[in-house]
Amino acid sequence: MPKLVVVTREGDESVFEADTGLSVMEIIRDNGVDELLALCGGCCSCATCHVYVDPAFAAILPEMSDDENDLLDSSDHRNDTSRLSCQLQMTDELDGLIVTIAPED
Repeated sequence: MPKLVVVTREGDESVFEADTGLSVMEIIRDNGVDELLALCGGCCSCATCHVYVDPAFAAILPEMSDDENDLLDSSDHRNDTSRLSCQLQMTDELDGLIVTIAPED
């Protein structure tokens, strides 16, 4: 079972076992991390599940869709490692993935 490392806005780090096939957003939400609002429930219609992904994983992440890109453009906190956690499906290849919850807009 792959592991997901989540860093909160305050810098606290937690490691969660992650079922493959779930989105990173679902794993964070299901483990009680309240900072990640995920208001749309994962249907890529808001940006409240915005995270920063460790650059070491950039090459193995799925490509960003136009919808995800447009939503991230609405954030004042977007950077080169920004992704919507609802659009990242956990796989064995992503074992050890590190994400930091972005500041709230």
